[in-house]
Amino acid sequence: MRMHRIGRAAGITAATALVAIGTISQATASPSARNIGDGYHNNKHAVWCVQHLVNDVAQRNSHGRPLAEDGLWGPRTKSWVKWYQGVEGLPRDGVVGKGTGGWLLLRGDTYYGHRNYCYKYVPSVF
Repeated sequence: MRMHRIGRAAGITAATALVAIGTISQATASPSARNIGDGYHNNKHAVWCVQHLVNDVAQRNSHGRPLAEDGLWGPRTKSWVKWYQGVEGLPRDGVVGKGTGGWLLLRGDTYYGHRNYCYKYVPSVF
């Protein structure tokens, strides 16, 4: 009888932890981040993330770090987003939506990309 209670208590504790973890990860989920580009209300953190992550990819492709990481969307950032979209074989529209954002999060540095700092600012499907 005592083993049954211990097992049940462990099960309840594990279930509670899973619910809490699920709630935390959903609260900061990138699928809720808005598109970034011309005509969008661009969050300064989101634009900085795009500039930083594009710079990471550009540097690995022998282009240095061509963008000022100032958080301001402009023609130069849009142009380099289009370059990046071409590298990944994505439509070259200059908008960072869920497709482009997802690839940037995967291809940029792991300190800011992936599911780290930029995840809550850059749109993504994951």
